[in-house]
Order: sequence, then C-alpha cells, then structure tokens
Amino acid sequence: MTPHHRPSAGLFISFEGIDGAGKSSHIDGLADAFAARGRTVCRTREPGGTPLAEKLRTLVLQDAMDPLTEALLVFAARRDHLRTVIEPALARGEVVLCDRFTDATFAYQGAGRGFDLRVLEALEDWVQRDEAGTVRQPDLTLWFDLPPATAAERLAGARLPDRFESQPEDFFRRVAAGYAARALAAPQRFARLDAAATRDAVAAEVASMVAARGWLPLPEAAA
Repeated sequence: MTPHHRPSAGLFISFEGIDGAGKSSHIDGLADAFAARGRTVCRTREPGGTPLAEKLRTLVLQDAMDPLTEALLVFAARRDHLRTVIEPALARGEVVLCDRFTDATFAYQGAGRGFDLRVLEALEDWVQRDEAGTVRQPDLTLWFDLPPATAAERLAGARLPDRFESQPEDFFRRVAAGYAARALAAPQRFARLDAAATRDAVAAEVASMVAARGWLPLPEAAA
C-alpha cells in the first residue's frame, strides 16, 4: 500500500477496545518502534490528556450523572485535548498515540448507555471540525476486539474498578457492538485485532497493521 503521509507529516493513531482488552502494553511497543525510527511520539489518552481534561476524566469515571451530562463532559475534555495537545503535536509532525478517542464515546455513552447517537454525531461534528472544515479523526484506529466474558475475567480483582469497569457483562456486550458498528461505518480507518490472542501475536498484528500503511517497516522475522 502506498503511504498516504509524508515521513515528516504528523500521524494520529487511536487505540480502542473494551476495558480489559490489553491496549496499554501495545501502545508502549508502538511508541518505542516509532521512536527507534527517529519520530517524536506524543502518547496521550481520553478522557484526559490535559490538566483540564484530566479533571473532567475524574468526574466522568467516578461521579454518577445522566448520559447527556456525561457526553457533554467527555466532549468538553476532547475539545481541550484537541486544541492544546493533539493538533499542535500533529502540526509539529509528531506521532500521536491516543488511548481511546471518539469511537469510545459512541461505544460507551452511545451503545453502552443507550444515549442518542444523533446527539453524539452533532457533538462530534461541532467539537472536532477545524477551521478548514475537516472533522478530525485518527489516521488509523487499532481496535482490540475482545469477548466481554474474557474481558471480565481479566478485570476480576485487578484493581478497584471505576464506574465503567464495574458495569455488568451485558453492558460490555453493548459496548463491543458499538465498536463493531463504528468499524463497519469506517472500514478504511479501522483495523481489527484479535485481543484474545497471545500478547506476542497481538503485538505482531499491530506491527503488521502499521507497516501496511507504510509508516513503519515490517519487523524482521525472528531467527
């Protein structure tokens, strides 16, 4: 596949999946791979990524609220994150690796909580549209697809769960379905990974997906 970004251009890669899908270690691995090629990497997360957005994250994860309030706080955090971290980093030609982005809002607040997708679509357009009229989306979304039952096993006893991690398995089934719907709507952006596979197998799949875009070389096969 012909790369559609110049080497000096910024790249925006998001990591998505239900809680327990194991995204974090693969964000570390991809950050190291880009850094080894001389790229400056901006690793960030949502909700969060800025002092203001981190405060809003704490509210969203810990305080009870209705779905509209929740969605408004998430998008307020995203607006600050875009303006102060993501867009400046991309303008400098950095690689932005973000643990969750807007797809998570559609999966969790939309599918999981059953909130009106039309409202989320309006907020997405409003918050993410830049001065040139483009709605900012990741260049690639790595979707760590994991059966909700497996996720529940991984999360059991790991740590004190937040307001989302403590939801019943049925909630995560809806969230997983929400991710599947987003992937179906944007197949050119999404790359699905089997997060139930071994860590090494998933890491190899991540490397392959990024190499297929021409952004990194394929890792050499082990001797």
